[in-house]
Amino acid sequence: MAEKQKILVIGCGQMGSGIAQTASEHGYSVFLSDLNKDFTKQAVTQIHKRWDLGLKKGKRQKEEIDFFKSNLHTLGQDNYSGYDFIIEAVSEDEQIKKQIFEKIGQSSCKHTILGSNTSSISINTLGKASGFPERVIGIHFMNPVPIMKLVEVIEGDATSTETIQKTLNFIKNIKKTPAKSKDKPGFISNKILMPMINEAILTLESGTGSKEDIDTVMELGMRHPMGPLKLADLIGLDTCLAIMNVLYSGFKEEKYKPSGLLVEKVNNNELGRKTGIGFYKYN
Repeated sequence: MAEKQKILVIGCGQMGSGIAQTASEHGYSVFLSDLNKDFTKQAVTQIHKRWDLGLKKGKRQKEEIDFFKSNLHTLGQDNYSGYDFIIEAVSEDEQIKKQIFEKIGQSSCKHTILGSNTSSISINTLGKASGFPERVIGIHFMNPVPIMKLVEVIEGDATSTETIQKTLNFIKNIKKTPAKSKDKPGFISNKILMPMINEAILTLESGTGSKEDIDTVMELGMRHPMGPLKLADLIGLDTCLAIMNVLYSGFKEEKYKPSGLLVEKVNNNELGRKTGIGFYKYN
C-alpha cells in the first residue's frame, strides 16, 4: 500500500478481534472500540498473546511481531472521523447495528466506507440508518478470521461502485478471497448453511441419530471439516437462531422455521462454546 490506511473496528468479540488482528498484520493502522472499555483492553491483550505464541513457536520473527503491535491501537473516545474504513462487528442485533450506523454515518468522513460484519441483517436497512447508503457495504468475515480465507461482500441497492471496488481491494490486500452477494436474507453463505444446521438439529430432535453420529455422517460421509452441530456450537446458537429468524421472516416459508430444540437451548443460555455448553460440553 502506498500509505497506511486507518481502520476502526467496532466490537471486540471473537469476530472484531480477528478482523483487527488480520488487518494489523497486513499493514493497516487499526483502532479497536467497544462500549465496554475493558473488553477493548482484553481483546488487545489476547491478540498480543496470539502473536507472542507465534514468536515462541518460531512461526514469526520478532520484527514482524513488533510491526503488528505497532499497527494495533485502542480508541480512547468515540471519534469516527479520519478513517478509511469503519467495520462494525457487534452482536447480530438489528437495533444495535442500526444505532451504530446512525452514529457513524453522522460523524464519519465523506470518503469513509461503512462496513458491517453482519451475517444476515439487511445492508439496505443499515444503509438507510446511516444516511449514506452509497458508502455502506457488508464485509462478512468467516470464523476464525485469521485462518478462514473467505469474505462475503454484500452490496446494498445503493452501494456505490467505488465502495465495492475499495472493499474488494481491501480484502485482497489482507490476503482473503471475496465472494459477492446481493442483499437477500441470509446472503449466500447463511441461506445455504443455516437451514442445513437447522435440519441437523431437527434430525437430533426427532431421535434419528445422536449428535455424534449426525456430525460423523457429515464429516466422513460428506467431507465437511466439522459436523453441523459442532459448527453451530462454534458459531453460537444465539447467532444461529437470529439468522434463522431473519430467513423465516424474510422468506415466510416453513423450511426456514427455527427448530424448537434450538430455541430451547438459546432460552436456557446453552449457546455453545461461548457459554461452555451447547450440543456439546466444553471445558
